[in-house]
Amino acid sequence: MKVRQLLLAAILSLGVSVARAEIVDVSDDHGGLLSAYQTRWALFAARRVDVRIVGPCVSACTVLIGYIPRQHICVAPGGYLGFHWATAGFATQELWSANPSDIRLWISQHGGLSDQMLWLQAPTIYRYFRKC
Repeated sequence: MKVRQLLLAAILSLGVSVARAEIVDVSDDHGGLLSAYQTRWALFAARRVDVRIVGPCVSACTVLIGYIPRQHICVAPGGYLGFHWATAGFATQELWSANPSDIRLWISQHGGLSDQMLWLQAPTIYRYFRKC
């Protein structure tokens, strides 16, 4: 009987650690150096974090959607993405390539990347990401 209880306790403790997944909140992030964001999101992806977009995620911040699997991203009512071309030409291609094909299609349908910000926000953003 004691062995059974120990085994049950071990199984339950595994479930608790899985249930405590790391959550990263993104809010008021207006971008910066693309390579820094690529490194950041690659590290978070390797740790299998969940990401909640709770405020603006603009410019280089948006590469998160190329690194974090969609099932690990949710968007709160105040969350949104802002896309534009990069100040360095080579980085624009990297920004573009980081986006999943359906997001690239949305960007293209709304004029493509330019110096003008494209805002993917509610309710449209919920076509692409689940609400949290």
